[in-house]
Amino acid sequence: MATIQWFPGHMAKARNQVQEKLKQVDFVLEIVDARTPEASRNPMMNEIIGAKPRIMVLNKQDLADPEKTKQWVTYYQGLGYEAIAIDAQHAKRLNQIPTLGKRLMAAKITKQKSRGIRNPAIRAMCIGIPNVGKSTILNRLIKKNVAVTGNRPGVTKNQQWLKADETLQLLDTPGILWPKFDDDLIGKKLALTGAIADSVYSEDVVGMYGLQFFREHYQEAFRRAYGLNAQDLALSDGDLMIHLSQKNGFADNYNRMAERIIFDARQGKFGRFTLEVPGDDANDADAE
Repeated sequence: MATIQWFPGHMAKARNQVQEKLKQVDFVLEIVDARTPEASRNPMMNEIIGAKPRIMVLNKQDLADPEKTKQWVTYYQGLGYEAIAIDAQHAKRLNQIPTLGKRLMAAKITKQKSRGIRNPAIRAMCIGIPNVGKSTILNRLIKKNVAVTGNRPGVTKNQQWLKADETLQLLDTPGILWPKFDDDLIGKKLALTGAIADSVYSEDVVGMYGLQFFREHYQEAFRRAYGLNAQDLALSDGDLMIHLSQKNGFADNYNRMAERIIFDARQGKFGRFTLEVPGDDANDADAE
């Protein structure tokens, strides 16, 4: 397939804004999709953030494989980051983010209090690629609908400071993707989970990736979802796609079946899933 590329002009501007604002914050909340933590990280961010303290926030944990989510939290903690898995949509564990932030900034808070500052302020920047739930997290934390949200990638366009409590202030930033995906697999993962616009990828390629992944890693859920038997599962990937197309009334329109697989994955028809684990060749950018 052609390399998936998606880097609108506003994202180049947003990257520059992040670099400019970084010196104004004490730490960074890096938001990722718990279903694909490394693929949903912008590799430019490590260079931009540098040694700034960081909390890895694995959002959408309700959609991800719980055992693999635990592995990822442990992995990021092993890299020296604070890490937490949350479900922002249903406000689960969100209240632990300010607690982690204050723990991360304990030395600064103590120092400010010793100077007579009653409620020392700490500031955090919230970063992440489009559609990982940044704005939902911020709205839940400040208990207002201030940050703009949407079900399409790239909805946040401007930066704004938001007050979570008397101590913590948060900076919302636009979701930033990188100029191109050097590894096609990253593009497929992001397309399958809806992190990039549907118009920039071939549904047949992403749907086939979904078929291959679910039949290998979540076969029972995949089998139940489409009423498959052992003979069906013995088919090659291509023949299985043909079989599913016909079984679902799409005749020989394989693109429609590919679209169906993508839709069903996003709607949770195959249950909770995670597309990668620590140690995958395409992951672990921090360990390089």
